[in-house]
Amino acid sequence: MTSARKNLIDPASTPYYQCMARCVRRAFLCGKDNFSGKNYEHRRQWLVDWLKALSGIFALEVCAHAVMSNHYHVVLHINSQQAKKWDTNAVLQRWTQLFSGPHLVQRFLVGDQLGKAELLRVEEYAQQYRSRLMDISWFMRCLNEYLARLASKEDECKGRFWEGRYKSQALLDEAALLTCMAYVDLNPIRAKIAATLETSEHTSIKERIESYDSANGKNRRGT
Repeated sequence: MTSARKNLIDPASTPYYQCMARCVRRAFLCGKDNFSGKNYEHRRQWLVDWLKALSGIFALEVCAHAVMSNHYHVVLHINSQQAKKWDTNAVLQRWTQLFSGPHLVQRFLVGDQLGKAELLRVEEYAQQYRSRLMDISWFMRCLNEYLARLASKEDECKGRFWEGRYKSQALLDEAALLTCMAYVDLNPIRAKIAATLETSEHTSIKERIESYDSANGKNRRGT
């Protein structure tokens, strides 16, 4: 029996969580589908780009990620202190990058003159959205729905794209966090998609290696 998501994610216990979502169709999320002969490699970049875009909107930081053929892993950090520093305008600006919001919110953002009762209602919306911008379930919803729409449009079909709900695991201490990040980083190598960390495309470990090399003036190709 599955547990309610609110019982699985408790920022008071830990701000770190590993999440995983798996594609339900024979036509893979990414990679090459040997059954149909179609290649979906370009979808990996869809996921990485939108993952980074969402982390710039939400108060959630991506600690690690790996995009596999029919599923992906992501390790997230809930930065509640960051969200608490946002004023009403900042919260509403972030939220309306994803959803249009009520007409009252739109009026506030364009600088319309609002009455006291209207401003109080705007504050209520902002508090609700602030909470959502720290919520992993909302983050995963925005990530998965976006990818499902793009893939379904490309496949010219309808129906479920993801296997039920995403899976999540709380990482309760530093050892668990580091172990999980290593697990995510090594996924492409275990799956024989890549031979080394440096060649494991669409992973956070490859990005970290390249960032480190760039900062230290290194070039692994020796040129």
